[in-house]
Amino acid sequence: METRNFKALVIAAGMGRRMKGYTTDLPKCMLPVGEKPLLEHAFDTFRACGATDLSIVCGYKKDKIKYPGLTFYENTDYENNNILSSLFYAEEELTDEIVISYSDIIFKKSVVEALLASEHDISLVVDVDWKRAYEGRTEHPLEEAESVVFKDGVEVAKIGKIFHDHAHVDGEFIGMLKLSARGTELFKRRFHEAKARYAGAPFQRAKVFEKAYVTDIIQEMVDQGDRVHCVTIIGGWREIDTIEDYERAGREFGS
Repeated sequence: METRNFKALVIAAGMGRRMKGYTTDLPKCMLPVGEKPLLEHAFDTFRACGATDLSIVCGYKKDKIKYPGLTFYENTDYENNNILSSLFYAEEELTDEIVISYSDIIFKKSVVEALLASEHDISLVVDVDWKRAYEGRTEHPLEEAESVVFKDGVEVAKIGKIFHDHAHVDGEFIGMLKLSARGTELFKRRFHEAKARYAGAPFQRAKVFEKAYVTDIIQEMVDQGDRVHCVTIIGGWREIDTIEDYERAGREFGS
């Protein structure tokens, strides 16, 4: 496909607690995979696909995050909130077409290209061969996957850590989504509606709104009748949540 201009935002405020000594002095996104940090892999791939406006939400060890040409946003309360709240520290970036990504995934260019090809207002990347990535993965159980159940084969019906609730799961949300200009407005509106109603209270699968995941607001949108499209892939990415994941990613993407 031809590359085109778009914005890319990476959420990288978390502490990476499962990485033990690896993240004592560095945020997880700055851990090297091969010859460059995880974050550099992500932004280099986005740039190769046409991204010209790059931004990041940082928090833990923010002074260690190095990559040229970024707009920085700081989650000043990263120890007490979670990834959804973290995203909205960069709310002013949620205009025009934007790709939003977790910072602890590494992915091939083909994954981004598939997402950019979607013409829907809200699109999530979902790996339908997700169980293969869990073979031999002893430190991250299936129950921790951000699972997706499809509606009509192309839209989200259920999303989140729901593996134990559903005999049939269609795929795993990899932590990357795209919003169109219209999609950003809907996404922001649903967030602020939920915040006004649930601040300090349980929200979807989160014990409290401030600890919600991106998947919680996506489920809220689906429950409100909004259409969320699934861009399906087969592999081509890795999550780095544990030391075991980090070592596996190095073997696959280190070169």
